[in-house]
Amino acid sequence: MSVSRAILIKIVSVALFALMSALVRYVGEAGIPLGQVVFFRSAFALILLVAMYAVRRELAVAVRTRRPLGHVGRGSIAVFGMFLNFAALARLPLVDATAISFAAPMITVALAALVLSERVRAYRWTAVAIGFGGVLVMLWPYLGLGRLVTAGSAEATVGALCALGAAFSNAFAVIQTRRLTDSETTPSIVFYFSLICTIAGAVVLPFVWMTPTLPQLAALIAIGILGGLSHLLLTESYRYAPASVMAPFDYLALLFAFLIGWAAFGEIPTVWAYGGAGIVVLSGLFVIWRERQLAARRRQTPPPRLPPPGDV
Repeated sequence: MSVSRAILIKIVSVALFALMSALVRYVGEAGIPLGQVVFFRSAFALILLVAMYAVRRELAVAVRTRRPLGHVGRGSIAVFGMFLNFAALARLPLVDATAISFAAPMITVALAALVLSERVRAYRWTAVAIGFGGVLVMLWPYLGLGRLVTAGSAEATVGALCALGAAFSNAFAVIQTRRLTDSETTPSIVFYFSLICTIAGAVVLPFVWMTPTLPQLAALIAIGILGGLSHLLLTESYRYAPASVMAPFDYLALLFAFLIGWAAFGEIPTVWAYGGAGIVVLSGLFVIWRERQLAARRRQTPPPRLPPPGDV
């Protein structure tokens, strides 16, 4: 498969995820409980995942694990982030919730240095600091940080805090995923993530169940299918092209969120959303560019010459 086809798959994945987010906003506005949305999102995605692994004869690989507690920890963090993300989507314009979610890669860089002891150079720390500045710009109207800005409603403020909390949860989940990759396969990590999220949704489902209308039921099922397809296509795109090539296309989510938010909900982003998102995107692209530059240098640097056997 060519890199161009991999890029096309990635773009489709991002678009499907944006559609899923719009449906989450739709059922959230209708009052469908978060636990119910999480269950449908995870259960129908899990069905797709199991079917794909069965066709590929990778189901045994996906189920096999050496670190079940590690998966439980990673899944618990991820499902907490999913609850927060869905809560944010129900309360914020799509572009705002999507843009704030891009704080996660910045947080991951900081956590990688603090938790995994990875070496983070001054360039990346600078980009992280600027990226957080962009997040602060987006949060400005919701938290009433400026006198010239009318503070948003309490619900919108809760949504903004949930979006930021989801970004932190996603960053912690990435760190835990990096730990798991030492011994676990990608199918195993993806399978147990979906399984644990499904179980978490099923546990709370009896306490929060609200009988949906037919359109709402269709939306809930579509959320799971679109989320599962998006995840599968995302994984597939990274099989055929380097991560550094694929990563910039994540930011198309902002464009899709703007178009869907405007068409479906009549949402027009504020200047704060435009400005903050622009800062976050530029910071993220700088980190990606810097990583590609360092990777190219490492490839060009010859390995150190070792003395022949017997030399002192």
